[in-house]
Amino acid sequence: MIDLAQFILVSFGLTQILVYGKIFDKIRPSHGRLGELFSCTMCTGFWSGLFLWGTNGYTGLFNYDFSLFTGLYLGFLSSGTSYVMSTLFDDDGFKLSGGEK
Repeated sequence: MIDLAQFILVSFGLTQILVYGKIFDKIRPSHGRLGELFSCTMCTGFWSGLFLWGTNGYTGLFNYDFSLFTGLYLGFLSSGTSYVMSTLFDDDGFKLSGGEK
């Protein structure tokens, strides 16, 4: 269960950096299909999860098998959780309903 929580947090962090990180502003595509990909936390979250699954053998944070289905499931998990977490949190913290903070 700890592997799963760590995977979710790492994938969310990676997704946030790729979509919103100022360090990538000059190189992040803003038009076309890649522009759409890098402006969408759900889309970028999927590829972040797939990347983390593919490189999980190089870390001790989490350990998943290298079957294609595991990769797809972790991509889906990363996509969904990155999207949900990005709708709940922003730079100012927890987003409250009604736009109030």
